[in-house]
Order: sequence, then structure tokens, then C-alpha cells
Amino acid sequence: MGAEAVLESAVTLERNGMAMQFDLIPFGTRVTATGHGSAQDVSGSATRTFLCTLEIMEQLEQESLDVSIWGSSDGNEWGTKPLLKIPQSFYRGHVRQVLDLTLRPEVKFIRAKWELARWGRVAPTPMFVIGLRIEEVSAFTRSAATANIPAST
Repeated sequence: MGAEAVLESAVTLERNGMAMQFDLIPFGTRVTATGHGSAQDVSGSATRTFLCTLEIMEQLEQESLDVSIWGSSDGNEWGTKPLLKIPQSFYRGHVRQVLDLTLRPEVKFIRAKWELARWGRVAPTPMFVIGLRIEEVSAFTRSAATANIPAST
């Protein structure tokens, strides 16, 4: 299933009024230190599959941002490994990834965590203005996940 199909399925779910959608990090959030967002309950998700969109609106030079999504069964204990790590970012733009919780039935809550790093001779405090939205999409079928994709010519 390509990115267009994932986006189309998100639109279809939203039209039917079934899709969960919320911001794990509200858009326009200014972060200057490592931290985490509030827990969000995903136990009511019909598909347990989400399209995650990280947007970086502002940044300084010589710094990096690592964002991950963590899961919990009770909203208190978050484990030692994230459910999803978004690729490290350095510049403005957006990144999309799919979070598939279908094989993790124990996960009832999720939250975002971010880590900042800064280097060089300029201001010592890192700064990003970011947002992270998740939108429920149709679950992937096993056949779609294992289908052979022809090589482009």
C-alpha cells in the first residue's frame, strides 16, 4: 500500500466519522529541552493503525531533533523501548510514518517523546517549533504487507 493509498484511507475513515485524530505534540509547540507530551487513549481505535505526521516549522542551525512514540497499558509505565522512532531531523519540513499497533493489543495509551541536541559555537540552547499529529487509517492487510512490488524500469 503506497502513501497515496494510506492518505486516501484516512480520508475515507474521516468521511465515515470513525477516524481518531489528535495531536501528540500540538502544532506550533516551541521545545527547548528534552521532554514528552501527554498520554492519549487509543483503546477505542477500530484499526489500531495511524499515520503520524511530524512537522518542523522553525529550527536553529547545528541542532537535531529525535521524536519517538511510546506505548503503555495503563498510562503510567512506558517501557524501555519506543513503539516508533521517527528519523532524526535537522531542518524544517515534515516526515510521515505509519504506527501499526495491531500486534500490540496491550497498548492502550501512547505519547510522544522528543530529544534535542545542539553543537557548535552559537547559542547553547536548542530550539524547534514542531507538531505531531496522528490520524487513524485503515489497517494493512497481510497480503498488502507481503505483496511483491515490481521494480521500476
